[in-house]
Amino acid sequence: MITAFKRVFDRVTGAGEAAVTVPPMDGAFKANMALENAPVWAEIPTPDNLTLWRGDVYLSSGPVLYRSDTAGTLTEVARYGAAITALAAGDTLAVAVAGQGVMLRSEMGETELVSATAFNGAGCLTAMSFAKDGTLILASGSTRHSPEDWARNLMERRHDGAVWAVKPGEAPRRLAEGLAWPAGLMCQEDRGRVIVSEAWRNRLIALPMVGGVPDVVLDNLPAYPGRLIASDAGAYLCCFAPRSQLIEFVLREPAYRTRMMAEVPPQFWVAPALRSGDSYREPLQGGAVKQLGILKPWAPTRSYGLLVALDQSFLPRRSFHSRADGTRHGITSACATEQGLLVTSYGGDVVLTLPDEARKGEQS
Repeated sequence: MITAFKRVFDRVTGAGEAAVTVPPMDGAFKANMALENAPVWAEIPTPDNLTLWRGDVYLSSGPVLYRSDTAGTLTEVARYGAAITALAAGDTLAVAVAGQGVMLRSEMGETELVSATAFNGAGCLTAMSFAKDGTLILASGSTRHSPEDWARNLMERRHDGAVWAVKPGEAPRRLAEGLAWPAGLMCQEDRGRVIVSEAWRNRLIALPMVGGVPDVVLDNLPAYPGRLIASDAGAYLCCFAPRSQLIEFVLREPAYRTRMMAEVPPQFWVAPALRSGDSYREPLQGGAVKQLGILKPWAPTRSYGLLVALDQSFLPRRSFHSRADGTRHGITSACATEQGLLVTSYGGDVVLTLPDEARKGEQS
């Protein structure tokens, strides 16, 4: 009852979820060129997931799983029938495939852990994380849409995501439902909880591993939060697309969104994107976007590159950017290695390396 009243109050006053304001990129989010100037570790189309398993870096690009040796040479390990949507490393390597569920890889071969029909939403897994006892925590973005339809899920304002726990030989156990596209997971077993990034609500929540009511640990982010990667200092948060006042306004106009989705190709929607600037038909081509033919770094943009370093309390301490005039947008994953922090730029078709001085916040 209180929630319903608050929604009505927000719509009347323009507050809360009905607000069209977006937090500024300031403080710990102050813009820089750290990602744009970072060295390239590998050039590969649409790199998406990174993880470290048994000393080797594993990387996904579409339906292909790659392994990298110490020299940085990529070798194809497996090719699946659809895009790989998440990776997790434990005693085995878990590989989530769109519409097909989860496969476990080991030296003995590959076995199926979760089928596409194991539970509603098993075909739309966005992130995974192993607990110490071998339980695999899964984030399901939607029960209606596939992983590549994340923009449609946002435009339809769906809150049909969930978090599941799966252990070999046991039935899947649901920890939470009604989430707005959960896109990242990180287990905190010492505190008995899982940190979940809830993209469309622009926040991180702490979910008890036994199930229950989640607590908000970080709210009102200026971008859509994605995957979480544990670090010695806390965590890294990948933000895959920026928020904007225009998109926030469109999200509050159901008639416009309905016509837009029915009449306009998805790549030209007024919606966030992992890359932009490839076509003159894209929105946000006029106004203050360009002056004298030059795209300004502070211009409104549908895509952006943003990686955030969080402390132990999940408070932002520093960030790494590729701005509107950059090309290394759509940050989807990161992985700490001996060579430095590897970062995937889905929109830039590159995997970047953040050297030690950049990881400490010393930005160019």
